[in-house]
Amino acid sequence: MNQGSYPLKPMSSEDSSDFIDLDALLAAARRQVRLVGLFGLIGLILGVVYLVATPPQYTSGTRILLDDSLTRFAEDKPAPPAGPQADAMVSSEVEILKSSRLARAVVLAEKLQDNEAFLNPPRSPLSSLKATVKGIAGFFSSQPEGDAGSIQDAKIGRAIGILQDGVHAERVGRSFVIDLSFTAPDPKLAGTIARAYANAYLSDHLDANFDATQRATVWLQGRLDELRENSQKAALEVEQFRTANGLTAARGELMSEQQLSDLNKQVILAQADTANALARYNQFKTIVDSGPENAVKNATIPQEKGASGNNSAAINDMKARYLSVSKREQDISSRFGQDHAQAVALRTEQANLTNQIYAELQRLTESYRNEYQVAKSREDSLRGNVGDLAGQNSQTGQAQVKLRDLEQKSQALNTLYQAFLARYEQAAQQRSFPIAEARVISTAGNPTSASSPRKTMVLGLSLVLGLFAGAAAGAVQEFRERFFRTGDDVRDALDLNFLGYLPAIGGRFADARPRTQPVDAQATGSSGPETVTPRILRVAINQPASSFAETLRNVKLASDVVLHRTNGKVIGFVSVLPREGKTTTAANFAGLLAANGARTLLIDADLRNPGLSRGLSLTPDKGLVEALVGEQRWQSACLVDRKTKLVILPAVVRRRLSHTSELISGPAMAALLEEARKSFDYVVVDLPPLGPVVDAKAFAPLADGFVLVAEWGATPRLLVRSALQADRQIASKTLGVVLNRTDMKKLASYGMFGAAEQYLDRYASYYVEQTVVEPESNRTEPA
Repeated sequence: MNQGSYPLKPMSSEDSSDFIDLDALLAAARRQVRLVGLFGLIGLILGVVYLVATPPQYTSGTRILLDDSLTRFAEDKPAPPAGPQADAMVSSEVEILKSSRLARAVVLAEKLQDNEAFLNPPRSPLSSLKATVKGIAGFFSSQPEGDAGSIQDAKIGRAIGILQDGVHAERVGRSFVIDLSFTAPDPKLAGTIARAYANAYLSDHLDANFDATQRATVWLQGRLDELRENSQKAALEVEQFRTANGLTAARGELMSEQQLSDLNKQVILAQADTANALARYNQFKTIVDSGPENAVKNATIPQEKGASGNNSAAINDMKARYLSVSKREQDISSRFGQDHAQAVALRTEQANLTNQIYAELQRLTESYRNEYQVAKSREDSLRGNVGDLAGQNSQTGQAQVKLRDLEQKSQALNTLYQAFLARYEQAAQQRSFPIAEARVISTAGNPTSASSPRKTMVLGLSLVLGLFAGAAAGAVQEFRERFFRTGDDVRDALDLNFLGYLPAIGGRFADARPRTQPVDAQATGSSGPETVTPRILRVAINQPASSFAETLRNVKLASDVVLHRTNGKVIGFVSVLPREGKTTTAANFAGLLAANGARTLLIDADLRNPGLSRGLSLTPDKGLVEALVGEQRWQSACLVDRKTKLVILPAVVRRRLSHTSELISGPAMAALLEEARKSFDYVVVDLPPLGPVVDAKAFAPLADGFVLVAEWGATPRLLVRSALQADRQIASKTLGVVLNRTDMKKLASYGMFGAAEQYLDRYASYYVEQTVVEPESNRTEPA
């Protein structure tokens, strides 16, 4: 691995690139199981509280069948509706049961407006709260005082509202049965009201049917008289118009129409005869026009009936003789020559037959021409008669249109009168048989057990809702998770090498950290305490077999591998945010190197906030700043830990410095590091964080590599990625990332199935962990 082997990924939305698979979901469930369980317990407790505080409710139910067969013996009714019509009919009856009119009838029948148990039942806490809010709102709203009648109406209205809130009606499946129930705190009251509702519904059906038929009968009576008069008047107008216009009819048609129909038939027959005669004439004319020779040779004479048929037969006989003579002439000419006397005689006979046939064809053609002319004259005569008769009937047709209009009006009025007469008779019959089209098939009784609240359902629902709320809260926490938790997060977000986890350091700090008077740095080599670093900075030294020290060894291995050709390696420790434990990590790394025999120099280069120097057991009076400005040599400002031989160059800041970046990146710092490379194997530099200041970015050209420290579960991934993309030189020299203050107990829950985090318990036998104290000053260190 070289310094440029880990380029950064381009900026992208993690939410759009990450794919949550089953393993991720299971890991998230393991992490949030306590939260989900807590919410489930809260929901269960709330359910118990609800059950204790809510008064029981009792439900009494009855079932009503919509059965129109009860009136079929008295009425001729069509088949009951089916499909959507049946659904609409049953839904309408359900709404009638829920109506305020029916509720008012029940209130008045049972005198519920005066029943205090009904008007003021025991309430649940939620209902009491609603009632209190309404009471407060009513107190501020001005209501005029009314008389006794208005007060009674208000009580009735309140009772109707309570009754409608407690009643429930719905259709049973796809049947014509309606399930009606009422819920009340008193079981006897619930049964009474349910039965009263059923009785009121049946009475309402009877009253509605009787009132409807009564109103229909009265209205139909008046309408029938009017329709009878209008129908008679329309029939009289038809007969008067028919007589005035002479529109007499025979066999259902007018005489003029019958004559016109007969003439049309004759015209059609005459047209057919004319076409037939013309076809025969054209056929024979074509034969005659071809000449005698062609007429005899090519003519096909059809067989006709009558005289024409006999003529055609004679022509065919002559043609047969002609063919026979022609055959004999050809035979004689071939055997004896054309000049033979018999051949000459046969040719003469052949010529005579030709003339006879042609003459007969001319005669037939002329006779067919005469037949065509006769047929044509007859057709023209008939067409003329049809035109004359049609002209005569034009006026009759106009009168007939008016007659049809009058007949249709008369027929419509007569039909309407017959229909209304039938409906009037039917309404009269229905009025005499007031039978309801519904019946009670299940009578309401007084309930013996409470219908609500249902303990099992309430507890189960409370538990489920609590679990769902916990799952939602856990999901919100998971979706808000934007921090580093595992090495995969580091590799995926930064594409950098992951160097390991540093466990969180807890407990109370028992190791006193005395503050001595400022001492001369040169004197520290011969006298003073054995160590100048506090216990928090010596975890890796005091616990060399811990996982904390093992992670720092991995950092050393990474630096040795990448910087194996570099003498006097300069390694900077940086973080993005303050108080991420960068200083603690750098000091423990340097102490581990020194304890292993490597010549190590630890420089506190955080001149804005030198947390490392403030945490030392001794208070130095000179440090890095004095060495960089040339007030003294840097070697004389160093402190030496006599136990590990770690050399520390502190930073003494007596006033606020604004040019710290120029100090740690200038020629003096470069010369200091160049001298240190010759005397030390490792130069560990504790640098300021990347976020607030640019000191680390300015120091980047002088460093051989960087170790990025991020706090586990606290440092946003996007912030680190943005910082490294802004500081490309630091990113290219970053050896890897260390996750500090890791909660090792929770770490396993963030690892995917099969990841190394799932097997941390198996690694425990290789580590010897001890309780390490982190003082409050170091836990909140600005570095």
